[in-house]
Amino acid sequence: MLQNIGIPGLIIVLVIALIIFGPSKLPEIGRAFGSTLREFKKSTRELVSDDESNKDKDETQKRKVV
Repeated sequence: MLQNIGIPGLIIVLVIALIIFGPSKLPEIGRAFGSTLREFKKSTRELVSDDESNKDKDETQKRKVV
C-alpha cells in the first residue's frame, strides 16, 4: 500500500499527523503502530506455519493409509 502513496503523499500524511497529534504524541503513536504491525506479522507467520503443519500431517496420514 505504501508503494502507491509515494514520498510526497507520505510527507503530507506525516505533516497532518504532526498537526493533529502534536510532536509529543507522535513517538507514542509510532511505537504503538510498530508493536501492532509486529504482532500482526507474528500472527500471520503462526497461521501459515500451522497451515503447513496440517498439510504435512494430512500427507503423512495419506501415506499410512495407502
